[in-house]
Amino acid sequence: MDANTQGIEVREVSEEDLWQVRDLAFQIFPVTYQDIVEPGQIDYMMDLIYSPEALVAQWDSGQNFLIVYSEELPVGFASFTRLNEEGDFKLNKIYLDNRLQGKGLGKWLLNDVISRVKSAGGRALLLNVNRHNKARIFYEKMGFSLLKEDLIDIGGGYFMDDYVMELSLKPKA
Repeated sequence: MDANTQGIEVREVSEEDLWQVRDLAFQIFPVTYQDIVEPGQIDYMMDLIYSPEALVAQWDSGQNFLIVYSEELPVGFASFTRLNEEGDFKLNKIYLDNRLQGKGLGKWLLNDVISRVKSAGGRALLLNVNRHNKARIFYEKMGFSLLKEDLIDIGGGYFMDDYVMELSLKPKA
């Protein structure tokens, strides 16, 4: 599958459709992290981030959710949030069906997010990526640079061991 083919669409998610994000997360998230964190942490994070209540709380806090469809089938999702009035945004999530990774669809979805952030006056897009997640290489190819390391206590005795990365969206003066 080439991301330039017909039949690919990104749609904004309404609060009523957050269940689709949850369904996709249950298909994608555990496979993505199975070799990175222990199973108990995956279960803990699924409940912490993708329970219906957690998703509604994220929605209510201003997170924008997107679902990417291929031939009308949901195959991935992303979400982003405005952090401040200066135009800093955060890419909270971007996940694709693991069978479709490496075929250009992730780049297509990330470029869609970047376009939306730019249209909203964004000057920078930040993200956290697990230090052992191969997606870091993808983000570097997309122009993100490493800002710092971040060890985040998420409760339950678990931590997210991340890199914080940034993509500047404004031309250098």
